[in-house]
Amino acid sequence: MNLLRWVVSGEELWHWRNAAQKAAIAAKVSPRELDWLLQEVAGLERLTLHLESFRNLPQIPLRLDIKDLDRLWQRRLEERLPVQYIAGVVFWRNFKLAVSPAVLIPRPETEQIIDLAVMAAKNNPSVFIDRGHWVDLGTGSGAIAIALAQVFPLAKIHAVDCSAQAMAIAVANAQSLGFGDRIEFYQGSWWQPLERYKGKLSAMVSNPPYIPSASVAQLQPEVAHHEPKLALDGGDDGLDCLRYLVETGPDYLQPGGIWLVEMMAGQAEVVASLLQSHPSYTNISIYPDLAGIERFVLALLKNS
Repeated sequence: MNLLRWVVSGEELWHWRNAAQKAAIAAKVSPRELDWLLQEVAGLERLTLHLESFRNLPQIPLRLDIKDLDRLWQRRLEERLPVQYIAGVVFWRNFKLAVSPAVLIPRPETEQIIDLAVMAAKNNPSVFIDRGHWVDLGTGSGAIAIALAQVFPLAKIHAVDCSAQAMAIAVANAQSLGFGDRIEFYQGSWWQPLERYKGKLSAMVSNPPYIPSASVAQLQPEVAHHEPKLALDGGDDGLDCLRYLVETGPDYLQPGGIWLVEMMAGQAEVVASLLQSHPSYTNISIYPDLAGIERFVLALLKNS
């Protein structure tokens, strides 16, 4: 929990913001990031920042010392440290989630996977699938698991991640948002902690690592140098984890169960082919994200 412990004058913060804006422009970083950061660490409204009326305030409480804020902003400009890691939060769907370099920063395009899950549940002939057991594999910050708990209030949500640091953040996010009693968290590799649910899970939703190993270093520096490689690297062709989820899904999903994943551009047809060549899947569909990129693949487990 972040406490307001440091105080600066409005005049001091105004001078710091002006210098930070000029440095951002010189480094080709959007100054809008700076104001978003100040909204988070100083609790200032966007309009207050735009009008610069905060300059006249005698005291402004900060979540961190102004010297630390300056040091972290310099890291944003020089090392391309993501601003979300500086603020320690990200907004995703209607949630404010804590994040750190231990977890992937949830992306706006991933929000759509929740809408597809809702659609799949409504269209699924299996009875009461919205009240069953749903699993988020590779939960990271817990974003998908928390969103599933919100849209399926009668379901039991299970969230798995191999990282203890990620798990701590996911648990804290679930508790702070009021879903702590709705989600069961497990540290482990993929399905491994869920042996007792074999053949009983209603749905699997996952945003697994899918970047080809050789491409990870070529990503924008904010991602390549700061986000956890474990959450990015999908093996030589980026499909290692996706292949594994295709092969193992039928062991854990119930008949009629939902299999839903996110992937990168250019992988959807391959993943759909993997599903089609497996005897256990049916109703295989590819869905684009809002930018028109084929981003998601959805399938159902055949009824026995």
